[in-house]
Amino acid sequence: MSDELRARIYLRGRELYRDLPWRHTQDPYQIWVSEAMLQQTQVSRVDGRWQSWLERFPSVVTLAQASSADVLDEWQGLGYNRRALALWRAAQQMVELHGGEVPREARELVALPGIGPATAAGIRAFAFDAPGVYLETNVRSVFLHELYPGEEGVPDRALVPAVEAACPAAAANVAGCDVPMTPRSWYYALLDYGAYLKQTLPNPSRRSSGHTRQSKFEGSHRQKRAGVVRMLLAARTSEPGGLTVADVSRGLTEVELAAGREAIDEAHARVILDELVSEGFCRTAGDLWLA
Repeated sequence: MSDELRARIYLRGRELYRDLPWRHTQDPYQIWVSEAMLQQTQVSRVDGRWQSWLERFPSVVTLAQASSADVLDEWQGLGYNRRALALWRAAQQMVELHGGEVPREARELVALPGIGPATAAGIRAFAFDAPGVYLETNVRSVFLHELYPGEEGVPDRALVPAVEAACPAAAANVAGCDVPMTPRSWYYALLDYGAYLKQTLPNPSRRSSGHTRQSKFEGSHRQKRAGVVRMLLAARTSEPGGLTVADVSRGLTEVELAAGREAIDEAHARVILDELVSEGFCRTAGDLWLA
């Protein structure tokens, strides 16, 4: 990417700047929570939920000390409950290994549950203004649009060197803009330009070789797992307990029949419970409860 192209992208992104609440902080914990929530979730759904989460769990330590039930209760509506459990477990490891602080180094971040290379790069860029390869869907859209117009099946391995080279290592002035280009402001510009492209063009990220269309939620196992989690939260007590396979079968059947779908027998209920166990829930014999 030439300096001229990078400057043009930066200026366009600054024109499209979105004044989002998590952009008013450089607190690593708050940034990390926003990155976790924004994965596969619309910005409009996160705004408000992010603030509510921070009121309930204002620090790594308070999150680590919370119960999984409270964490999942606060997460409801954001999808993929395993992401909430990963946040909770990562917070516990941060307390144990990093004194209750979010680590700065990428190798320490990616060693934590639920934090992959892109999330680690986002935390480093937005909290510490550190360079890195922050290759998420909006960033990917910009690079596909600008460097691979019209090409299909472009792999991330072709984008990574360009993303890495384009990210500024230090503050640099750009003619026509009063905000110096740093890793933080550069990636904000990419995110906003990419969001604009996805709204005004056929989504460029679909031309990535790794693009997969999200499966339908209504009637899916994802929806049924979410229903079981809500049942668990409603049934929780101060003592170990949970739901039996029969409880799950009855509860899901009620919902499915109301939606005009088939009943959920106990064999199907066991499959759904096994999926939840793989996401971090506990199970003994026929019972399931929150970890």
